[in-house]
Amino acid sequence: MLLNDVLYGQFQIDDVLEELINTKPIQRLKNIHQAGAAYLVDNRFNGTRFDHSIGVMLLIKKLGGSVEEQIAGLLHDVSHTAFSHVIDFVFEINEENYHETIFEKVILDSEIPSILAKYQIDLNKIFDIEKWELLEKELPKLCADRIDYTLRDMYNYFGTSKNEIEKFLNSLVIVNGEICVNSIEMAEWFTEIYYKLVIDSFLSPINIYSYDLLAKIIKLSLQKGIINLNDLLLDDLQFLKLIQDSKDPEVLELINLLHEEIELIESEQDFSIHRKGKKRIIDPSVSLDGLAVQESSLLSSNIRIMNHKALEKSAKGTYVKIKRKK
Repeated sequence: MLLNDVLYGQFQIDDVLEELINTKPIQRLKNIHQAGAAYLVDNRFNGTRFDHSIGVMLLIKKLGGSVEEQIAGLLHDVSHTAFSHVIDFVFEINEENYHETIFEKVILDSEIPSILAKYQIDLNKIFDIEKWELLEKELPKLCADRIDYTLRDMYNYFGTSKNEIEKFLNSLVIVNGEICVNSIEMAEWFTEIYYKLVIDSFLSPINIYSYDLLAKIIKLSLQKGIINLNDLLLDDLQFLKLIQDSKDPEVLELINLLHEEIELIESEQDFSIHRKGKKRIIDPSVSLDGLAVQESSLLSSNIRIMNHKALEKSAKGTYVKIKRKK
């Protein structure tokens, strides 16, 4: 199967990956929006978990990862619930990892294990996400997951150019299994766009407002028995329709607010919502000679300054005032 990706180009993928892509759990991700609730308030944020999952798989392939690690990359977000991370705000999970707690169950309840068995691939190896060093690394390191969602969102929504992205991708080197960049310039570039996404965008008023409102809708729907936990594994459209079809006046009133004309203003003095951010600090490893690896913050005062500002903003959070237009 030949796949073409807007960021990474064209790749021939293995048969096992083609079969996995065509499974119901992976196809479902075509209707799970990466931006979660923000899509309901501004439908320009229409990227999907499917796009991201394919991207992670191809980036791992581009970086020389094994077929098994490509499979792990393809499957890593398969258990995301409707509207992605909104459920973490419903249950007030600070680590935003509800999908990880149901990851194995979602796969075991699907056709995925039989496909892996057909190709003699050990499912337990795929479950051991920490084993795959290209796919996942704890912050502040680079990894394929973190690189893809940053590049993809910045390209799709915030004007980062294809030429800039290609320059960054060409700077990536693997040293002792770790993804590094080969210049301070590229470390600074990625750090800057990463914070534009996870600080400026994730903590923007539109994100704060939309996630807060949809979390209230879901929490109320769970309390009223309109939905149950299994329904979270519907796609976004099916899930929202199930809630709307309840005709519950209290729930419908909240849903209507999603489509109301409003103005969102950052204001610490007079605010309706306040949310602090998940601590997300990046410090790309740099290898200038392909051998020695150093934290980029040790080499760049710019990165140290950006990290300090990101920590301050995450701790302070965003205060949002809602002005409803008459």
